[in-house]
Amino acid sequence: MNIRAVVLAAGKGTRLRPLTDRMPKVMVPVDGKPVLEYHIEQLARNGISEIFINLHYLPEVIKEYFSDGSKWGISIQYSLEPEIMGTAGAIKKLETYLTGHPFLVIYGDNLLEIDYAAFAEYSSGHRGLGAIAVVDKEDVTGCGILEIDGANRILRFKEKPKPEEVFSHWVNAGVYWLDPAIFRYLPDGVSDFSSDVFPTLLRNNERLYAYKLSGGVQAIDNLELLERLRMHISPTKDRP
Repeated sequence: MNIRAVVLAAGKGTRLRPLTDRMPKVMVPVDGKPVLEYHIEQLARNGISEIFINLHYLPEVIKEYFSDGSKWGISIQYSLEPEIMGTAGAIKKLETYLTGHPFLVIYGDNLLEIDYAAFAEYSSGHRGLGAIAVVDKEDVTGCGILEIDGANRILRFKEKPKPEEVFSHWVNAGVYWLDPAIFRYLPDGVSDFSSDVFPTLLRNNERLYAYKLSGGVQAIDNLELLERLRMHISPTKDRP
């Protein structure tokens, strides 16, 4: 599969302290290995061998653990951000490396099951500027929600809606397939896909599609969610 992937891993994880006092959020262990390693293994299994990881907080912890990626049979390059650039700003910084072919963007602090080959095939067939993996979720508090038509084209996107603003239970799962043409919509400097780029694309009538996943998405935004993820991965393991 000739697709590059960017795993976003710059977050500090302040709500996971004290676990993140000495490690970035994506390095918090779940069942014996960092959350980020699950992504690396999943990408490698799906034949994606060229991966970029953006870094900010305690970058050496990630670099020392994963090195050049050869242990997993892949190539890893790193993009250091002295100041956090936001999800879209991180991609803009890598523009030189991502032109020419579609690429994946993956939020490193979420875990989900996805067939990347099927996702890429679906996305390429729709010939839009991108596709967003989505899951159906009852409680959309703190999520980005999407309105989708019968052809799975995204009509509307709202980040972290208030209760009275909820119009859908389809939620952004934090995995994107993007065409390089997306770069004309990515500004220099700090920017985010959810709050800046996706709304702009929809206002300009660009085509974005939803890829519906049958499973859920597991986040690690706080200690309670981290424990849920640990129970999901290893439900029978004794907890202290």
